[in-house]
Amino acid sequence: MKPSRRFFHAAAFLVAGLLAAVLSLTSAPPAQAERTGLRAADPSVLRVGDTYVSVQSTGGGIAVRLAASTAALASAPARQVWSDTRALGEVWAPEIVRDGGRYYIYFSAGRGAAHRMYVISSATPDSGYGAETRLALPDDKWAIDGTLFTFGGQRWSGWAGDTNVEQNLYIARMSGPTTPTGGRYIISQPREGWERVVGNPYINEGPEAIKDPNGQLHIVYSANGSWSDQYCLADLRLRAGGDPTYVWDWYKSNGCLFGSHRETMMPGWDPTLYADGPGHHSFVLLDGDIGTSPPAGPRFPLMFHAVPKGTPYSWENRYWYTGGFCWWGNTTYSRANVPGPNTDTGWGLKFFE
Repeated sequence: MKPSRRFFHAAAFLVAGLLAAVLSLTSAPPAQAERTGLRAADPSVLRVGDTYVSVQSTGGGIAVRLAASTAALASAPARQVWSDTRALGEVWAPEIVRDGGRYYIYFSAGRGAAHRMYVISSATPDSGYGAETRLALPDDKWAIDGTLFTFGGQRWSGWAGDTNVEQNLYIARMSGPTTPTGGRYIISQPREGWERVVGNPYINEGPEAIKDPNGQLHIVYSANGSWSDQYCLADLRLRAGGDPTYVWDWYKSNGCLFGSHRETMMPGWDPTLYADGPGHHSFVLLDGDIGTSPPAGPRFPLMFHAVPKGTPYSWENRYWYTGGFCWWGNTTYSRANVPGPNTDTGWGLKFFE
């Protein structure tokens, strides 16, 4: 394994799935999904001590909420921390991370093909942010859903080339929270049948990093169009000792790990009962650090957006939900006609409403 480097990720790629290995599930059946009162998309939440911090776009800006629990975030006051004073355009999917004691909020802004990644930072989570800085991402392509994590690089997503055909996931190294270095490397494309149910374009986006009990890196992402109830979460698992910038060291789950359609689920995973099209999630980790990823065993907090079953599926009907996840051991991901071994067995993920 290479020495630890910083990673940055953005929108168009996916990875998902988690639960515990040796243990079997003995707890009561999952309760009905807890829909918060927050009618919004793309939750980004981290825990700092006993406080939960969330960030969301507010049309022409970005707002932060602080609360004593994930469920209480919806009723917490939203403090505007940044406004689009330069008319950059649509503000999408802000992501809050903590690095070196500072808070960084990554977001995409622009119109159409002009979407690029920006970052603001502060010493406190809900005030003191300065002007935005545009990230100098490799190749200067359309990019959304960016995030930073420490393991070995930076990742982000964008169109393959300059046409809106498909959104891929890319990774790039960072020399610091605001400084990409070197090239971009593709790690996932929406090429499996179960992630091409809804297209134009086909989608891999909303990647979130997490480290399993063996220390292997996972990228859980959203697949299929976000405008459809086929939206779901899937997983990319980096093989033990693998290079995060080498696409064939990544193994993809053989179906959705969290979704509302049985026909697209990975064998052995069940569809949701109460929410349609779960996606663009947030692992609620201490300080947002994948070094604090949970061990095998109990369930841990998750937030995701979805539409209540029985409600017409549309962007306007998305809510934040609280949920849970756990690691699931001895999970085999298989592939064919590519370099390297056809199978990889390790930890996967289970998600709960």
